[in-house]
Amino acid sequence: MNRYVFGPVSSRRLGKSLGIDLLPYKTCSYNCVYCECGATTDLTITRQDFFPLKDILAELDRVLVKKPNLDYITFAGSGEPTLSRLLGPVIRHLKEHYPWYHVAVLTNGTLCMLPEVRSDLLPADLIIPTIPASDQAMQDRIFRPYHNISVSSIKSGLVALRKEFSGQLWAEVFLVPGINTGKDELIHSRETIISIRPDLIQLNSLDRPGTEPWVCPVQRLELIQIRDFFAETGIPTDIAGFGQRGGFFSHTHEHLVIS
Repeated sequence: MNRYVFGPVSSRRLGKSLGIDLLPYKTCSYNCVYCECGATTDLTITRQDFFPLKDILAELDRVLVKKPNLDYITFAGSGEPTLSRLLGPVIRHLKEHYPWYHVAVLTNGTLCMLPEVRSDLLPADLIIPTIPASDQAMQDRIFRPYHNISVSSIKSGLVALRKEFSGQLWAEVFLVPGINTGKDELIHSRETIISIRPDLIQLNSLDRPGTEPWVCPVQRLELIQIRDFFAETGIPTDIAGFGQRGGFFSHTHEHLVIS
């Protein structure tokens, strides 16, 4: 039984993905109302070495020596990956010893204002940050962040990351019906995305039960309308779960979350 590596799983966004989880359950800088992992039990912005690096690399090597067929190796799981100070060393190990695999990082973007976090992320092939809300009140309502994380600092961190990162950057907009799907909120999100200049805008909505029972998925027609609204930026825009031929990726209930 692996402790740090899970899968491969069939991901809605990334196809066949091997997950790496560098955090104790459930350690995050957010306590999102929609999180499919459940409520955050350790709300923090303190970066740590949560587990021994040698143990993580040994387990990863045992899995990858079999040369599994993968679309991505993805840092995700039970919290915010950038909280682990081992994120950079593990990515560098992958790029040095298994360069034929694409490495993705799913992040909420809260720590990207830190130069050391951006440095850790730079060797990845794909980064998918979640776009913050339009203002602090909305941010607190949806993401329920650690108390001193501001919307402006997240935005500036993501802008800085885009300037330094040469790989693919996809901006995730997580939609909560009736909360951030109104015109004003969507306009603000679109303006934030334009300032970040991602390669792709990806709209996401609830796929499995979230932390709060009142959160529900966005209906298909509304998702398509919102997609068209963001596509006006000229940036390619899609909906998580839609394949290239218009269908959904088949997916299972994954260990933790790569969605």
